[in-house]
Order: sequence, then structure tokens, then C-alpha cells
Amino acid sequence: MTAWRLLWVDDEIELLRPHVLFLESKGYAVRTITNGEDAAVLVEQEPFDLILLDEHMPGWGGLRTLEEIKRRRPNVPVVMVTKSEEEHLMEAAIGAQISDYLIKPVNPNQLLLVCKRLLERHRLAQEQIAQSYRQEFTELAMAIESASSFAQWVDIYQRLVRRDLELERGDPTVQQILQEQHAEANRAFGRFIERHYPQWVQADPEERPPLSPDVFRRWVFPLMGQGRPVVVLVIDCLRYDQWLVFEALLQTYFTIQRELYLAILPTATPYARNALFAGLFPADIERRFPGFWQSAEEDEWSQNRHEDRLLGDQLQRLRIGARFRYEKVLSSAEGKALLGRMSGLLQVDLSAIVVNFVDILAHSRSESSLLRELVPDERAYRELVRTWLEHSWLFDLLRRLSESRAIVVITTDHGAIRALRDTKVIGDRDTSTSLRYKYGRNLKCDPRHAILVKDPLLYRLPRRGINTNYILAKEDYYFVYPTQYHRYQQQYYDTFQHGGVSLEEMLLPVAVLQPRG
Repeated sequence: MTAWRLLWVDDEIELLRPHVLFLESKGYAVRTITNGEDAAVLVEQEPFDLILLDEHMPGWGGLRTLEEIKRRRPNVPVVMVTKSEEEHLMEAAIGAQISDYLIKPVNPNQLLLVCKRLLERHRLAQEQIAQSYRQEFTELAMAIESASSFAQWVDIYQRLVRRDLELERGDPTVQQILQEQHAEANRAFGRFIERHYPQWVQADPEERPPLSPDVFRRWVFPLMGQGRPVVVLVIDCLRYDQWLVFEALLQTYFTIQRELYLAILPTATPYARNALFAGLFPADIERRFPGFWQSAEEDEWSQNRHEDRLLGDQLQRLRIGARFRYEKVLSSAEGKALLGRMSGLLQVDLSAIVVNFVDILAHSRSESSLLRELVPDERAYRELVRTWLEHSWLFDLLRRLSESRAIVVITTDHGAIRALRDTKVIGDRDTSTSLRYKYGRNLKCDPRHAILVKDPLLYRLPRRGINTNYILAKEDYYFVYPTQYHRYQQQYYDTFQHGGVSLEEMLLPVAVLQPRG
């Protein structure tokens, strides 16, 4: 491994020779120079990994030298070393983008610590994280094998996602081990859901995990009646790992309380989001509002055109007298227009806003080879979502809301999983076209790869006619018909899909944000 190259700029460098020798004994290559003018020329000629810079020197002082170095090498870290502890000098140096600040006399171990922190922090942190995960691996494996409750699965999933975020740029071998353990978790989770889900959807809300119909009743309505407007943002298809990176951006503006709930099946917009707004399961919505599910040919957009009506009905059913408004944002232009109407959100008791960007991104990646190259895996998908959120109208809206009295709730209707394995399905020509779930008559599939729902009412799903079955893909499988099998296998391989049974699709964040100050 090539030694890290340091440049130490100090007019009394000879007095610091023991410190230089100490750093060299630790494997650093140290170049010394006695004035700022020569240092600025040298950094233009040679690359350095870190610069130690004296603040008080004849000729160019430390701040002037710092300015010239940054102009030539803006990304090199600079540590200011000075005898002065005056606050204005520290502030000036920090404002000029120094990476650290040391007060003379400098202890050799202080120097070593700052060098390791600035140059080797990532490597050391990744080594520590990898070692920590290796120690946790067996404990997680035992937890996955024995998990028998929703709370245990929430804990397992949170631990897996935390490790994924920590190992994002770490050892590929350890990343592969984590991916395999995550896949094993999804296998066990599919079996767990198949055993328990039919009982949960029939149980009293107090005796089951929180499901899609419970979200408003559990997290939103209790916030109302406090004399403050409540703004609910439903970000379609937002995964828990994506929420965590966005949450980190919002902590400057809000205090955040986060929990996870379980999306209903199928984990698709017509079912999960309608249930969210209605506070009802799809079968109950079908009975209360005949015609909502009229045809297998309807797409997701048309099947969610009644969300404002469903929310109003839920409020009326629960006898909550509240003024509310509903918005659906499908484009950046619509989001910017909403920003211009933001004052209206603060004049009603409840505002519900559906944001479709993440879901559109998932669908667009399935259809675009360019997007697949730009977003090759979950980590790239997460980073693209984070980048959009950070620079979007939505982030602007949240920053403005943080300056108001509004309480913000952010959640989603379902997540998405990277579909990597195909499984054959047999159905007639009227069978629905989704890749992670299907409904139709006399459907057949491999029971190892999917859940077959023979009686929709057991899952509180719409019947859609006589002899309707549903199938729900488990793990990372997607459905392919035997006819033109290889064509569709290749077309949909490695796309982000939703509708089935996986940790990523079903365990979803719901966060309550209170403005700071």
C-alpha cells in the first residue's frame, strides 16, 4: 500500500523534527517546507493527501496560505496548527474550510490521531463495522430462524438495513454475506406471513400488528384537535432504507419519531393505498363503494382516483369533524405549483398529499436500459432517491413547513424489491398483468415461490367475480407465463417491482415530524 503523503508547512519546522520522525515511523511520507509561498507552488506541482499548516508565519500567514492552497487543491484536507486560541482566528480558519485545528505545543499522538481520522477514517470504520457484523451474523441468523412475532421481524429488518447502510462502501465480501443473509430473512419472512397474515386481517386492530387501514387512525387522527394543522405526505413506493437517508437530511429541521407498520397484500397501489385512505380493507371498500374494482384492465392510476372520497368517508365514519384537503403530485411542475399554494395547507385541519416520484422512478427503470445502468442495484436506487429528495420541491416544502406550526406525518403505501428470479404462472387471458401479484380464475404457480389465495375474503380482498384467485410472489420472484417465456424473463429480470411478500415491500416507515424551535 502506498504511504499517505503529508506536507507540513511551518517556519520553525526544524524544532518539529521529532514529530516528523514519529509520523514517518507510523508509515506516513512527510514533506516539510518553511513558508506559505513555496508551499502554494509545491502543492500545484505535487499531490498531497493532507497538509499541516502553521497559522503564524512571516510573509504569507496561515490564512493567506490556506486560501492559496484551496484555490489550487480545493479537496485536500488542511489542519491548522497554531499557538493562538483566539476565537476569531478559529472562526476564520473554519470558515476557510480547514478540516481540523490543533493548538501548539502539539502532542505526537494528537498528530497521529488527526491523520488517521482524516485519511483512514473510512477504512478503519469499515473494518470495525465488518468485524462487528461478523460477530452479529450468528445472532441474526438465530433471530431469523426463530422469529415468531411482528416486533421481532421489525427488529431483524431494521438491523439488516442498518448494516446495509453501514457497509455501503465496504468490503464486497462482507456485503455479499449480508445480501445472502437478507435473502434468507426474506425466505423466512414469507413463511411467517403465509402462516399469520390471514388471522391478522380478521382480528381486532388492537390484537394485530398495525396494518395499512390503521395508519391514519393510529398516527394521524390523534394529532388533530391540538389547534395545529397536520400535513400527511404519502410518498408512493418509498422503502425503509430510502426513508432513513432522507430522515438524516430532515433532522436539522424536525424532531422525528419513527415506527414501522405492515402493508396489506397485495403490496400495490390499488390495494394498499386505498386501504390507507379508507381505513378499510379492500373487500370492505368494495362492499361500501361498489364498482371500485370493475375490471382487470384498469391500471393503478385509475383505481386510485377516489382517495379523497375515501379519506372523507373515514373521517365521517369516525365522527371526526375536520376540514381537510387532498392533493396528488405527479410531476415536478405540480410540486412547484403546490409550493405556491402552501398557505392553504395551513388553513385546514388536515392536508393529505400523495407524491408519486419514487413509484414513477421504479416503473421508469423497468422500461429504460439507461436507468438500469445508472441504478444497477439497491444502493444506487437509494442514492438516486436521496438525491432527488434533497433537490426537490418536496424538500423545499418540508423546510417551509418546519418554520410553521404544522405537524408533518410522512409514510408510504408499499415498498419495492429487486426482482431477480422468475417463476412460471398459468392463467387464462383475463388474468391481471402485474409481475409480483396476479388475480384471475384457476391460477397455478409454484407454492415454494408464491402464496396462492383461493378465497379472497380470507385476505379481505375483492372477489372480482366468481372463482377469482390471487397469487402473491414471495422473496424476489416475478411471474412469467410459459408462452414467450424467455422474452419476458429477460425483459423483467432485475427490475424493481411491488405487489408481493417481502420485507422491502411490507415493512414501511411512518414518521411524525415536529418542527424544531
